[in-house]
Amino acid sequence: MLDTLVPLFERQTGYKVKVIAVGSGQALEMGRRGDADVVLAHAPDAERVLADSGYVVRRRLVMHNDFLIVGPPGDPAALRGMNDAVAALRRIAERAQPFVSRGDRSGTHQMEQKLWRTAAIQPPAAGSWYVEAGHGMGETLQMADEKRAYTLTDRATYLAWRDRLQLVPMVEGDPLLYNVYHVLELNSRNAPRINVAGGKAFADFMVAPATQALIGEFGKARFGQSLFIPDAGKPDRW
Repeated sequence: MLDTLVPLFERQTGYKVKVIAVGSGQALEMGRRGDADVVLAHAPDAERVLADSGYVVRRRLVMHNDFLIVGPPGDPAALRGMNDAVAALRRIAERAQPFVSRGDRSGTHQMEQKLWRTAAIQPPAAGSWYVEAGHGMGETLQMADEKRAYTLTDRATYLAWRDRLQLVPMVEGDPLLYNVYHVLELNSRNAPRINVAGGKAFADFMVAPATQALIGEFGKARFGQSLFIPDAGKPDRW
């Protein structure tokens, strides 16, 4: 989506943007160090920690999609049709069915860890039924596909990759699986090199009505459904 939005932002404002595509954990760490001017992330708990520590001057809700648990068509853990992600993870653990984690401190990885904590389960060290990929979502999906394993994915990435995978959706529709994105303007007091004006301009652009309308249409032509729900201006409980 940023491939579409960033050129539009550059034409409208004259700013040039260097997009660094990393997981939310790395993105927030870059923000903490002052190695970014603005951050778009989907790790609300970690975002709040950064904001409460004084590294963020403004954090605004942009959009959401959702996570889902996908798995092999044979579904050895019998998850298909469940809408309780915590119960599904408990079943995977009880039956020691293969599960591939991103293992990269991304927003998806943080959500997965939160679900395991809610399930009161500590996944075993890598090498058992639980495997850490240490890669992005696309590579993690590929690994899960090869291992006939389950994994947690955001819907947008799954839809982009599904034609290359055997994996199918197993668990979806749980409110715990909301995947919420915020844009964070960074505090230059912690790193004077931060381009405050540029960061604010990009944040303003992401929540502007015209941009929100584009976000709401993104993916419909290719997938028959929007990949993101625009949320700017809505009550933010995250």
